[in-house]
Amino acid sequence: MRMGEFSRRTGVSQRLLRYYEEQGLLRPERRPSGYREYAEEDVATVRGIRMLLGAGLNTAVIAELLPCMVDTGRILAPACSGMLPDLRRERERIDEAVSGLLSARDRLDAIIDATARDGVVDPDPDACAAGLV
Repeated sequence: MRMGEFSRRTGVSQRLLRYYEEQGLLRPERRPSGYREYAEEDVATVRGIRMLLGAGLNTAVIAELLPCMVDTGRILAPACSGMLPDLRRERERIDEAVSGLLSARDRLDAIIDATARDGVVDPDPDACAAGLV
């Protein structure tokens, strides 16, 4: 199927499909005219790419993992136990990012609480908004 139809079937923009191809995630056939020709299996591949992106993986990691994934019809699942160290590494990376975000939120909450508790009043709201105070 051509790119327009493939885009409609997958719900992914043509621009994003070209990006996936640039990253080595998709490899459509090329017609003699240069047009891309996608296979039915590519629909499942795009579904898997979207799922892995949604799991927080970047395209470089997905490119490594995708060849070892199989479409179960419901989800894209690992077919190689050798993927587990990579998946665990990515989970640890996400855990660290979540921890950092929670810490930042706690610090922001402390600033908000201190500001509200101390009854801080802006001497000049315009100067404060402009960062002059």
